[in-house]
Amino acid sequence: MEKMYDDDDDEIEIDLLELFYALRQRWWAILLALIIGGAGAGIYSKKVISPIYESTSMVYVLSKETTLTSLADLQIGSQLTKDYSVIIKSRPVLEEVIAKQNLDMTPDELSKMISIDNPKDTRILSITVEDIEPMRAKSIVDEVTKAASNYIGDIMEMVPPKIIEEGIVAVRPSSPNVKKNALIGGMGLAVLVCGLICLKVILDDTIKSEEDIEKYLGLSVLAVIPDAEK
Repeated sequence: MEKMYDDDDDEIEIDLLELFYALRQRWWAILLALIIGGAGAGIYSKKVISPIYESTSMVYVLSKETTLTSLADLQIGSQLTKDYSVIIKSRPVLEEVIAKQNLDMTPDELSKMISIDNPKDTRILSITVEDIEPMRAKSIVDEVTKAASNYIGDIMEMVPPKIIEEGIVAVRPSSPNVKKNALIGGMGLAVLVCGLICLKVILDDTIKSEEDIEKYLGLSVLAVIPDAEK
């Protein structure tokens, strides 16, 4: 191994080629770590982590009374989209949803389950609810959409936003992603094993050959006693 020691600053020069050979020699340990890490992360994701289901509804911001004859109308629609995003997660709306759905949670806890997205260059809001039960996720997102639409109509004294799509019952969970977690777990453990192998090679300062004696001690080798067993 080509490791150069400097007595003045204690610097070590590492031979990358030797590190490569050390990793190649222990390929079986890296492969085993990849398999064990992937299997462990996959089993943990599937058996321990509770699956989360999503249900999404959509509302159209512009009302029947709004025309699209000017740039000002478009700007009003964009501004209303931002206002609606705040109102949908307001306390009055969430408290109404909790009461009608008989949910055993606080408005803050319900708010964390709700995410709102506004597709670019549109006046459409998509409301998504995440829950461990797919049926409850649909019920909550539908109730949130209705309660928010009515509340917006009352508080802003205008025609409520149009509900263009109600939530559906999810067939498959949105998280956890078992394959992704298994890949991350396998790669993570494999990288850790590679790091340990490299660290062992770097810290190994034992003399293994006559070249090491000349390198590290600055002495010439006069003779070599062969190993009787070999």
